Amino acid sequence: MMEWMLWFTRFENTKPLSLVIFFLVFCGVLFYLFGSKTRSETLESHKNIPLQDDEI
Repeated sequence: MMEWMLWFTRFENTKPLSLVIFFLVFCGVLFYLFGSKTRSETLESHKNIPLQDDEI
């Protein structure tokens, strides 16, 4: 019954599986950040915040 879980205990099976999972997560993060035009414009507007002078 639990033989399918033994498949995960072998490194030759888990290394490619973890690589695929991390690659999909990385692509998901990139799509989240740059997929929306408004989000992209918001990120572009925030890039110069450290360079702005404080107005007192």
